[in-house]
Amino acid sequence: MADPRLIKLAELLVNYSVEIKPGDWVMVRGDVAAEPLVAEVVRQVVRAGGKPTVLLSSDAIEEAFLREANPEVLEWVSPVNEMLYEQADVLMALRATSNTRALTGIDPQKERIRAVANRGLTETYMRRSAAKELRWVGTQYPCSAYAQEADMSLSEYEDFVYAATFCDRDDPVAAWKQVHDEQQKIVDWLAGKKIVTVKSPNADLTLSIEGRNFINSDGKKNMPSGEVFTGPVEDSANGWVTFNYPAIRGGREVEGVRLEFKDGKVIRASAKKNEAYLLTQLDSDEGARYLGEFAIGTNYGITHFTKSILYDEKIGGSFHMAVGAGYPETGSVNKSSIHWDFICDIQTDSEIRVDGELLYKDGQFAI
Repeated sequence: MADPRLIKLAELLVNYSVEIKPGDWVMVRGDVAAEPLVAEVVRQVVRAGGKPTVLLSSDAIEEAFLREANPEVLEWVSPVNEMLYEQADVLMALRATSNTRALTGIDPQKERIRAVANRGLTETYMRRSAAKELRWVGTQYPCSAYAQEADMSLSEYEDFVYAATFCDRDDPVAAWKQVHDEQQKIVDWLAGKKIVTVKSPNADLTLSIEGRNFINSDGKKNMPSGEVFTGPVEDSANGWVTFNYPAIRGGREVEGVRLEFKDGKVIRASAKKNEAYLLTQLDSDEGARYLGEFAIGTNYGITHFTKSILYDEKIGGSFHMAVGAGYPETGSVNKSSIHWDFICDIQTDSEIRVDGELLYKDGQFAI
């Protein structure tokens, strides 16, 4: 019998996060390691009247493709994917892995070529999402590999995941609606404001949010969630940030990242580990050195760094920024083949001010 918390998670994704309606064409992307969740999600999609198309992959398949593909193959974009991204009503991404480092031996230039080739898919997905033509949600199945990354046993990690998604409660939907209401107060306070300054031992940064929208991330697109975010004015960031959490991308752990900005652009970048990989990604295209996102984590229930951006970027007492593509619904016009988040702790001797008013101090909101 399936874990009742897994069933609740599937129901939450289908009926709350993307609100499947009869007749919806639902693209379900999953890893074979997430099969129990994929199966339960498909069950709930069909019960809600949705029409699922299921696409499964695995670490072994991905590694085989990237190792053998020449540039011509890497630049090929599947017409099946183009059709799905352009026409599907719903996208559900159910991630898992058997080896979080499966792609560390792959030439990062290959990953860059492939990402650039698929930039059109990313832009279609962002455009349709902003226009409310595409509903989407991403989550992770609590598998052994993720538990190992988080330094937990599988049972401990399952408890962590189901607590973070509120699926250990009688009514997860009610809990997420409460998150929405609490975050909306922050979003409303930020409306119409212009200049953000971050001062901390890890950051001295100024950026503009003039004319931009903050989004209330309440479990509708990420599960779990808990953040408010926007897309900064593209040429506005000035200063520096040292990110004291590792940044994970493509199976690589990039530690000690420091980014320096001038007029919006990353003009200097360094890392204590995997710096060369960091630089290849920042040179992916013209938009990769500009910010696509500025966000504050609000989920104080996520206190354990897990090396998974889905959870870690939501940590209460942190802010994160993404270089690369911005979300159009925020007002961002930055386009890129990448969107890479970096997380910074601001729980000590730190503050965020907006138009000179104190918004956040030492890990807590001050409004």
